[in-house]
Amino acid sequence: QVSLVESGGGLVQAGGSLRLSCVVSGPIFSRYGMGWFRQAPGQERQFVAAISWTGGSIYYADSVKGRFTISRDNSKNTGYLEMSSLTPQDTALYFCAAVSMSYGGSSADQYDYWGQGTQVTVSS
Repeated sequence: QVSLVESGGGLVQAGGSLRLSCVVSGPIFSRYGMGWFRQAPGQERQFVAAISWTGGSIYYADSVKGRFTISRDNSKNTGYLEMSSLTPQDTALYFCAAVSMSYGGSSADQYDYWGQGTQVTVSS
């Protein structure tokens, strides 16, 4: 069974930074794309960033462009989301996702596997 486990969330002041990690395990298709999404209370799940298997294709939501950086280390089956210049509007439950092809893009429907999420709270 494929498992995705996020970590690195927490409480941070506005302007601060956090680094989220997502470890992928199990019999996933070898070349998989990864994505990060977030969901704030009462809101729909929102795309944050996506990265292809090779890292050659990367895409960000406009709301995080220039502040967040997505990356991955395939030797560790781990994806990362570096977040800086955080604002209270970034407060949400952050999910990582994986898709059984090299790149999943921005649509949540494309992704096959999801983690349970890690909470990010930014105080003003």
